[in-house]
Amino acid sequence: MIQLFLIGIGTGNPGHVTLEARAAINAADLVLIPLKGEDKADLAGLRREICASCIQTPSTRIEEFDLPRRDGARPDYLGGVDAWHDAIAEVWQARIRAHLAAGGGPRVALLVWGDPSLYDSTLRIAARVGRDLPLDLKVLPGITAIQALCAAHAIPINDLGAPVTITTGRRLRDAGWPDGAGTVVVMLDAGGAFTALPPAGIDIWWGAYVGMAQQCLIAGPLAEVAPRILATRASLRQSHGWIMDIYLMRRN
Repeated sequence: MIQLFLIGIGTGNPGHVTLEARAAINAADLVLIPLKGEDKADLAGLRREICASCIQTPSTRIEEFDLPRRDGARPDYLGGVDAWHDAIAEVWQARIRAHLAAGGGPRVALLVWGDPSLYDSTLRIAARVGRDLPLDLKVLPGITAIQALCAAHAIPINDLGAPVTITTGRRLRDAGWPDGAGTVVVMLDAGGAFTALPPAGIDIWWGAYVGMAQQCLIAGPLAEVAPRILATRASLRQSHGWIMDIYLMRRN
């Protein structure tokens, strides 16, 4: 039986890694680190730093692999994502099988940005791997970008007694403001989906690289700060080669 640990590591700050997560990383026989291309080399580097700070077991192997790319030109988005997940699962399986064939131990770990259960597909990919390999799956929660955003702006995520809607940039562009929502958190936005909304009466709290050393925050009425967010986002992306951002909007 293979023990597969999906370990939430927060938003890139090594201080966000819980004691439970550190113990699991240290106990792993194999840690798999995805490489997402030169433009996102910092992400692999942060994973290496976390491993270096946690691992004291000389036998633990750290193995990097090239992450398959999603076909962005495919017209059916969900079908394209499904095929992409299949390709990633095949790579995981190949690496795990090769590790076991070489006499490696059964404890395998993957470090997941934020938390594995929130707008992340690692659990879906693990389910595919489990169809062909016997897995004992263990999920260790991590600090989410939502928590880091609210902490950075020092705001509560919800109004008193009110619900919160979590959605994606793609969904916001296609469907607009969710029906009945007072507070909306937007994740996985390719950039500026909030421009699809009539801005009157909406406040926004935006953050890029939340929780990391290069964290950048902007907040205010959407009608006033939207252009500044777009310009700042473009500048940061050009400077770093990649960007992770998230925002919360609330009707005022």
